Order: sequence, then structure tokens, then C-alpha cells
Amino acid sequence: MRGPIRIGVLNGPNLNLLGRREPHHYGTHTLAEIESLLRERAGLDDVSLVFFQSNDEGEIVDWLQANTDSVQAWLVNAAALTHTSVALRDALAGSGRPFVEVHLSNVFARESFRHTSVLSDLAIGVIAGFRASSYLFGLEALVRHLRGSGEAGTE
Repeated sequence: MRGPIRIGVLNGPNLNLLGRREPHHYGTHTLAEIESLLRERAGLDDVSLVFFQSNDEGEIVDWLQANTDSVQAWLVNAAALTHTSVALRDALAGSGRPFVEVHLSNVFARESFRHTSVLSDLAIGVIAGFRASSYLFGLEALVRHLRGSGEAGTE
């Protein structure tokens, strides 16, 4: 895909508390700061981003459905919904858009219930444990995938 790309950035429950919620797991960046980092990086690649965060599963599904036609891909930190939401899984699958699943913390070094994702088998990749940089790595992987210049999602 050449030319401008538009990516939807989805943030699930409690990510509005970043910067003050368990910084030993999630780092000290706020969600607004992460969005700013993403906008700066996206501008270098002729990419525009649309952001959404909600603590409500239904609002997240509605937003995905409403924005599917205006984006080429998703960058998803579903937070706790990663482990439980078949509704979110179905909405992502139904969108027909590729996505990268990102996590600020290394979910595999934490409680066992965090080791399972109902989304990851649909994702072109999963990035975890790099705090705010997880989003930047995910964005780069999506852009490379969409432009056909990378290996993300080719297997």
C-alpha cells in the first residue's frame, strides 16, 4: 500500500490511568504522552492515527464497527479485555483489518491468567513488555506490513 495510511489505535479498560497506575508494570508515560509519541512517529511515515480509549466493552466494539471503513489497520491494547472478550475478538475479525496486539508489560512474566489472549491468534503479531515502546514497535510493524516492506504477518 502506497500513499497515506490511517490506523485506529484502540485502548481498553484502565489505560486512562497510565502514568499513575502500577508504574512498575506499565511505566510512567500517560496515555496522552503515548499518543503524542505515536503521532510524532506516524508523521514520519505519512500515517494518520485515530485514537480511542474506553473502559466499556460495548463502546469499544461500537467504535471498531464505526471506524472500520476509515482505517487500514488497528493497533490494539485491549488491556484486560485481551483475556476475556469474545465480543472484541469478533469485532476485530469482522473488520477484516490486520492488527497488532500490544502490551506495555510482559504479560508472560505476570499472573497466569494474563498468559492467555483471545485475540493473539488473529493478530499479525504481538508485542509485549517494552512499555510505551511497545506501541511504537507495533506501529512500525503495521506500517511495514501494509506497505509490504516487512516480514510482519507473512507466515
